[in-house]
Amino acid sequence: MKTNRLEAFSDGVIAIIITIMVLEMKVPHGEDLASLTPVIPVFLSYVLSFIYLGIYWNNHHHMLHTTQHVSGPMLWANLHLLFWLSLVPFATGWMGENHFAPAPTAVYGVVLLMAAIAYFILQTMIIKSQGSGSLLQKAIGNDWKGKVSPLLYAAAILLAFQWRWVSMALYVAVALIWLVPDRRIEHVLQDHDA
Repeated sequence: MKTNRLEAFSDGVIAIIITIMVLEMKVPHGEDLASLTPVIPVFLSYVLSFIYLGIYWNNHHHMLHTTQHVSGPMLWANLHLLFWLSLVPFATGWMGENHFAPAPTAVYGVVLLMAAIAYFILQTMIIKSQGSGSLLQKAIGNDWKGKVSPLLYAAAILLAFQWRWVSMALYVAVALIWLVPDRRIEHVLQDHDA
């Protein structure tokens, strides 16, 4: 199978996840700006999760451009990733509605950690299907972002019960690390085409 079906399906699922997330934000009862105050934590958690989903969508798109075909293990690994991403709206809503309380903040981190692990598994399946000289393997190199992110998530999960704001800062830091455009795959594809 070509990658376009997998990419189109994944794009659709991520779009639905974002839609579900925004629909979870309840409209406040009141017409003055003060009525927005209770919604601020929900909105902030939405913004963070929207950024995370955008990062996954962007990186997933680039990653699939390094392969020509999809194997069975890649399909299951992709579904595994989408499963964890589909839990982002629940974790986001719970964390925002409870004003970043320790348990919801930790659960949010667990979902992010499991999504990162699932992404790594998908990446590994793609590299395995392409062989030792795969374009993706060349592009990711030592992948310092991929190695440090799960460590920061794990630390944030543990810190959520003592210092929840430090935990939130770590989630934001990981998002900022990945928000900076990663040109590794683009460079490898350009070199390969040349």
